[in-house]
Order: sequence, then C-alpha cells, then structure tokens
Amino acid sequence: MAFFTRMLYSCLVDADYLDTEAFYAGLEGKTVQRGGHPDLLQLQQRFNRFLGDFRRHIAEKPQQTEEDKRNAALNRLRSDILDHAVIQAAQEKGLFTLTVPTGGGKTFTSMAFALEHAKRHGMRRVIYVIPFTSIIEQNAAEFRKAFGDLGKDAVLEHHSTFDDSKLKDQHSKDKLRQASENWDMPVIVTTAVQFFESLFADRSSRCRKLHNISGSVIILDEAQMLPLKLLLPIMQAVKELARNYHCSVVMCTATQPAIQAEHGFYRGLENTRELAPNPPELFDKLRRTTVQHIGTQTDADLLEKLGQYPQILIIVNNRRHARSLYDSAKQLDGVFHLTTLMCAKHRSQVLETIRDRLKNGQPCRVIATSLIEAGVDVDFPLVMRAEAGLDSVAQAAGRCNREGKRLPEESFVWVFAPEARWKAPAELGLLSAAMREVVRHHAEDLLSPQAIRRYFQYVYAEKGKELDGKGILDMHKKAGNSLNFPFQTIAREFRMIETHMQPLIIPFDQEAERLIDSLRHADQIGGLLRKLQPYTVQIPENTLQALFKAGQIETVNEKQFGKQFYSLIGLDLYDEVAGLWWEDVFFLEAEKSVL
Repeated sequence: MAFFTRMLYSCLVDADYLDTEAFYAGLEGKTVQRGGHPDLLQLQQRFNRFLGDFRRHIAEKPQQTEEDKRNAALNRLRSDILDHAVIQAAQEKGLFTLTVPTGGGKTFTSMAFALEHAKRHGMRRVIYVIPFTSIIEQNAAEFRKAFGDLGKDAVLEHHSTFDDSKLKDQHSKDKLRQASENWDMPVIVTTAVQFFESLFADRSSRCRKLHNISGSVIILDEAQMLPLKLLLPIMQAVKELARNYHCSVVMCTATQPAIQAEHGFYRGLENTRELAPNPPELFDKLRRTTVQHIGTQTDADLLEKLGQYPQILIIVNNRRHARSLYDSAKQLDGVFHLTTLMCAKHRSQVLETIRDRLKNGQPCRVIATSLIEAGVDVDFPLVMRAEAGLDSVAQAAGRCNREGKRLPEESFVWVFAPEARWKAPAELGLLSAAMREVVRHHAEDLLSPQAIRRYFQYVYAEKGKELDGKGILDMHKKAGNSLNFPFQTIAREFRMIETHMQPLIIPFDQEAERLIDSLRHADQIGGLLRKLQPYTVQIPENTLQALFKAGQIETVNEKQFGKQFYSLIGLDLYDEVAGLWWEDVFFLEAEKSVL
C-alpha cells in the first residue's frame, strides 16, 4: 500500500504542477510546449536501420589477418545474441535476465529487446538504469546516435551533472527541463540512485515522475552493483513494478546476482526468464583472459612485477595503498597513478596519455583504485587485482584484452592478497572471503556463471537480515492495515550512498579559474555548477572543515550561496601526478574509511 500511495501522490502532484503551469502560461498569453517526442515505434525503426547499416559495414570489411577473423567471429556472435534476445520479446511482461560477458554487446542487445517488447505489449517508455554517473553520458550518446535524427528529442539523460548548455536553443532546454521533472520522454537514461531513491521518496519533486514509470521496460545495467544493505527492499520494489504496474524489468550484467527464489534467495524474484542463448556457452566463446589467484603479494613483489612487465595495471583497494606503490615505483618508465583524488578533467588527460602509450606499445604501468573499473575503456595485457568481490574481479578483467587482440592464454588477470597493513575494511573483507571460497571450488574458471552464482549465494547467506540493514521492510510491516506509513523516515533511511562527502573545486587550469571567478560574481547558479563538475574532488566532510580551518580552502560567493561552494586556494596541495594530497594525520585517519 505504501508503494500505491506514492503512485497516487505522484499522479496528484504531477497533475497539480501541470495545471498550475498551464494556468500561469495562460495569464501571460503563452502556450505550454510539452510532448512532441517521437514514439517508441519510430525509435525502433531508426534503431533497426542503424543496426542494419552497422552489420553491413562489418560484413564488407576484409578479413586479412587472424585478428580480423577473430573480430568478424565476435561480431557474428554479438548479432546472434541480439537476435535471440529480440525473439524473446514476445514473452509476457515480467522479469528477465540478460547474462552476457564483457564484449558481448549487452547495451544494444538490451535496448533492441526493450523496443520490441514495448511494441508488442503497448508499453510507454524504456528506462535504462546505470550504477555510475561517469558512464551515463557515454550510453546516452550511443543511444542518440543509434536513433539518428530523432535521438535529440527522444533520450532524457537525468542525473545530477548533466550539462544542458550543450543544447543549442532555449526551446530544447525548456523541453529537457520539463521532461526531467516528470520523465515524460520515450527513453530515460538515469542512475540507480535517482531511480530507486525516487521509489522510496517522500518529497513531491522526487515523487512527481513515479507514475510515468508504470508501463515501462526497465533495464538495470550492472545489476550486481545494487547495495547489499538495501537489496531486499529493492527486490520488493522490482517485483511490485512488474506485478502491479505493467513493467518489465531486465537485469543486465556479466555477473548475474543470485537473487532468484530458485537460487535460495529469501523473498527472491520468481519466474525470471533468461534472454541470452546459453550463458555458460557464451562465456566460453567470449573468454578473453586467464584469471588466476596467485596468493599474497607484498609491496616488494608488486614493485618487482611493475619492473618486469612494461604494460601492467595494478588495482588496489584504497588510495593510500595506490599512492604508496606509486611513490615507490615512480622512477620506472611510464608509471601513472589514478584515484578519485584527481578531478575528472585531470583523470581524462591522464587516461588519454595511457591509451596512446598502450596503442603505441610504449611502457605503461598504471596503479589505480577501483575507479578504473567503472566503464573506463583501457586494454592491458596484464591486470593485477587486490582481493575484493568476485564481481569486482570481473570488472577488472574487463580492462584486460578488452579489444580481443590477444589470445586468452596471453592475457592474464592475477588476483592477489595484499600485505597485512593494507587490510580491507570489514565489508570488503566479507566479499573477499566469498571470493576465496569460490577459488576453492572453481579455480580453473573463476568467472563462469556457476562460480558467480556460488559467490553471490555465499555473500547473501552471510549477510542474512543485513540485506535490509535499514529495516525498510519492517517499517512497512509495522504500519500494517493502519496505513500510517513513516514515509519521511523511510526516505531518510533509504540512501544508496551514505558517505558524507563534499565537493571541493580545484583550480586545475585556466578554464577552471575562469569558472570559479564566474561563480564569485554569479547571482544564479544556472549551468555553471555542471560546468564546474569536471574540476571537483569529493572529500569527507570532516576533512573539508579541517582544510578550511587550516586556510587551505575558501568559500566561493558565500554571500549569495552560503557555505555551499568551496575552492582550493592555489595548487600547493594538488599534485600534478596524484591529485589532492597532503601529509596530515587527520586526513589519513579520514581516508581509512574511504575506498
């Protein structure tokens, strides 16, 4: 009933907003310009034309080398996967899985299924839900390109950092703003945070769009990334959307979580249907790497590997470890360091250099945290990954032989246990333990669907009641027939990301300095905040306050915006190689809680 109440509230709120908007527009002698978007059938026709052109282009390419032949075979397999999924679109609405290994083309396959499924069942829109803000723009751009001349008016990219200044005319900006308010567009690309927190929200601005989720095909990309502490309420929301709101939900990933009732998951999903043809066979055909657990590696061992292999990526579990390794290895040729303490603009520049060196066969030794697993397109012959969850290992493997130019026997992913001083936090320790359990039984094929299922079953069994760690379902249950649901408490407790991080603006280059100066004199934020996004670093709240007291950062335009915007004073604490850093005991203590 709480879900239904929010849906009713959504209808009322949206109707009220639209009526008020029309009333005031009438007073001004204006007409509200809403709608006018292409429908899903038109988009499907453009999408199929795009796929057809792409397939013809691939078929006409000459196959002169072994690499050409491998690429041709890969593209044929991708086409087979897509065609098989589209055939399944005739099935009744409900719950689906799409289990496709990295490189199998799951992005376009899931969209092709969604468009056909929507056509056959009269559904209204496709909602593509992504875990990382960093790859939303990439996916939305791919969809717009595939929809051709209709793409601009068809795809709503809804997340906190979208820059509407890229749109050329005010009419387009107004349409985007209006659609963002209530998701009145045929294709929505959004974050898991935006999607699920809205389903448990209590504010009109977040709830307004909910009624437009009904009758949608919802694609949950990288479904294994859903937070464990909220997994049970999320699963109940997914079931409710499929059962009572005419939705179909596709859980799309290479590492499918074992959240089905048939796999022993408490109150799990039932009657889920797989869209991919024979996932175990697909994993064999698309195998690009050899994954091995090589035991404990001290920092001295890791430094030896860095010296031995000219192109290598080492991924560790926290920024202090990454910085320590980099400081010890920086005398080697072509050593790079990547962490979230670098602003996005800085990381983009470093990644461009890394890709060039990899392409040209130059030494390229990269030490990074897990940020490089979030859709970053790099291709190393050797990747080393500190123990973590098996899904993280699979993401790391996606940075090895990504383009399929080498044989799996020549492309290695080595999982290792770091030395004791870099011990993982408790949550990550549980995931590492689950991964080691899988190694005992599936050492020869760590990333097979069977190994992934065993991993998630172990994790879920260990977590137990903590899969509803905030007691969201208990709050609903206690309300019972009284319908006195604690909506405000539920919205406060249902937070996908709990860490209290604050953005700090870095005057990284002249453009950043110009934008900071514009903010100093601004009366309204407008699109300025989004333009500043590539120049921000997220740091803990207590660290921000310590830096402020130390006179290292300042507020920007406090008179107009309060203490909302902070900027680093100069670049003394910003390293051109490693980003924001200083030797301070307080900072290092705060860092212990940040991966």
